[in-house]
Amino acid sequence: MSPDGEVNPIDTDYRVGQDNIALSIGPFGLDFHNRVFIISTLLSLVVVIITLMFQQTVEPAFTAIKQWITSSLDWFFLSTANIILLVCLSLVLSPLGRVRIGGTQATPDYGYIPWFSMLFAAGMGIGLMFFGVAEPISHYSAAVGGPIIDHGLRVDMAPMLGALNDPSSAQDIAMASTILHWGLHPWAIYSMLGLSLAIFSFNKGLPLTVRSIFYPLLGERIWGWPGHIIDILAVVATLFGLATSLGFGASQAAAGLNYLFGVPLGTETQIILVFFITAMALISVWAGLNAGVKRLSEINMGLAALLLLFVVFVGPTLAIITGFADNLLSYLRYLPELSMPFNREDSGFTEAWTAFYWAWWISWSPFVAMFIARVSRGRSVREFVTCVLLIPSTACVLWMTVFGNTAIDMVVNQGYQALIDAELPLKLFTLLHAMPLSSITSFIGIVLVVIFFVTSADSGSLVIDTIAAGGKTDAPRAQRVYWCSFQGIVAIVLILGGGLTGLQAMTVSAGLPFALILLVACVSLIKGLLSEPRPKHKDMA
Repeated sequence: MSPDGEVNPIDTDYRVGQDNIALSIGPFGLDFHNRVFIISTLLSLVVVIITLMFQQTVEPAFTAIKQWITSSLDWFFLSTANIILLVCLSLVLSPLGRVRIGGTQATPDYGYIPWFSMLFAAGMGIGLMFFGVAEPISHYSAAVGGPIIDHGLRVDMAPMLGALNDPSSAQDIAMASTILHWGLHPWAIYSMLGLSLAIFSFNKGLPLTVRSIFYPLLGERIWGWPGHIIDILAVVATLFGLATSLGFGASQAAAGLNYLFGVPLGTETQIILVFFITAMALISVWAGLNAGVKRLSEINMGLAALLLLFVVFVGPTLAIITGFADNLLSYLRYLPELSMPFNREDSGFTEAWTAFYWAWWISWSPFVAMFIARVSRGRSVREFVTCVLLIPSTACVLWMTVFGNTAIDMVVNQGYQALIDAELPLKLFTLLHAMPLSSITSFIGIVLVVIFFVTSADSGSLVIDTIAAGGKTDAPRAQRVYWCSFQGIVAIVLILGGGLTGLQAMTVSAGLPFALILLVACVSLIKGLLSEPRPKHKDMA
């Protein structure tokens, strides 16, 4: 799409798709980047084949990989997220915030409501359903139990020093820790990479792919192997990040079906669900962005709002209303301590939760960032970063407050021990079980998980295909079908090999090298923005 108004495009002889292989297989056309597509597929297939061949021994290996990375490099993940958040805040406050995506006269392609719906549904939908009850109640239980010392070392997972036998302080710490993982830091990661992709595509005229961000640093070399490696890492990181989310979604949907209909829990049920929902995602993929993801996102936002309002009115309404502000204040109060990368006493918490989350968000970042870049043309840098940071973060805080505060209230004031004892995938349904109309609300919960599953798979296949097609946004739909199917296959194989541990291990492994890419991308983004013209009228900024 041509820019509207002034931009400072990059002059390059490279043309989108010039390294692609275009061919037809029966009625289906293909148009993919020869090296990125093939190598990404082969690397992923190697993991799939090894996992299938060594199912009995691969789970301990996955566990060891995850534990080593999160225990040895937790400081690196925390530092990376902190740096990216500071870069985003600096852009909002600096004159660079007036630069407009798509040119000085560009106007938004989508209104605020559909834009926010797509941001939210693509960004964290499945995760909020899975962790909305599970994480606050887990942190609360660990915090109120206080530190546990074994042979001179802490072996608990309480955030900071916990709050031994102090339910009020434990709740504050639990909610602050939960919001840390769903608030500013993850959305800063998405915002920075999404803004980079948007600027270098819509303003600089480069392909909509991760390698384009690095032109100010690498120049024409981005069209060679340095660029190939960047895009390959982006594809692999996105693929395994999505597979992890799909695994969480399948385990929770299975838990809901078991609660409602007595469907047996286990690997077989999860695999059937992944297969079934991937098929639904394929239908959405074929329908396209506006008819598929946009419509499903809006439906899901409506259902999520209904479930949220139900819990607000049926649950401890006053505690929820007052808890929103209290949770935000607790988050701001504990943010410096919770985000500190070094000299932490609560290594169990940072390794099991924060380091994994940051690796997960980083591995997801190409998917969410490219998706929001594609739907954010016409926004100013200040508007883009502010909205991507604050609007979804606020929605996440609201969701966690409603479900987290309700769960903690049930445990503290009603002695509902079942919430503490329930497995992570069952905690949402355990909460709803204690409320009226539990069968109806649990069914809505399953539907939400399924649709979030579908929108993530649909959006993810669109993004992976764009990268693997050398930045082409109009590649044949057959390729999106391929990547959507491949996501499902990877999720199924990792569930077979190591369950959620295997999924998490691959996410952490893929997120590690991509964290380095994101840090370099911060420098390249600033260099790119410095050369962009800004609207002459402040009302356009």
